Amino acid sequence: MLTAQLVNPNIPQLQPEDSVAKAKQLINDFKLTHLPVVDNKKFLGLISEEDIMDISEDKATIGMISDQLFMAFLPEDVHFLNALHYCNQYETNIVPVINRDATFNGAITTQNLLKAIGDFSGANEIGGLIILELQPVHFSISEISRIVESNNATVLHLNTITDPTTGLMMVTLHLNKREIDAVVEV
Repeated sequence: MLTAQLVNPNIPQLQPEDSVAKAKQLINDFKLTHLPVVDNKKFLGLISEEDIMDISEDKATIGMISDQLFMAFLPEDVHFLNALHYCNQYETNIVPVINRDATFNGAITTQNLLKAIGDFSGANEIGGLIILELQPVHFSISEISRIVESNNATVLHLNTITDPTTGLMMVTLHLNKREIDAVVEV
């Protein structure tokens, strides 16, 4: 799934001639940490809620504070998981998406991302979960698959994470069956 597929058409955008008052209202109404600023479909940057709220002159225009915009976006043709990294890196709840000619495509919200991650990870699929904790040198996808499949089950999803303090790898398996006792006993 690419970022272009998650663009939310309902996210407002500011124009350089828009007032700070309008920006404050949109940030409050939509509960956003940032707003995209666009001029003739060209993405100019993001303005943060913090920067907007610090401006006391509500009649000032966004164009007058363009030095506070920061240029951060994702191309429309990258995997959507890049948007997660973006949200964490910039501490934002929206991700601007542009196409190859730098035209603003729209924005992805963290709510859109959460739904996509749920679909991607199989959270909506019925089945059982098994969590293994092991040394990384003992991790073998083929061995895990052999054990699961020999018990008439299928691995729907497999995720790993390594604990930085212990060095142990946590492997989460999502199987196509709820009854997983036979697999666990092996």
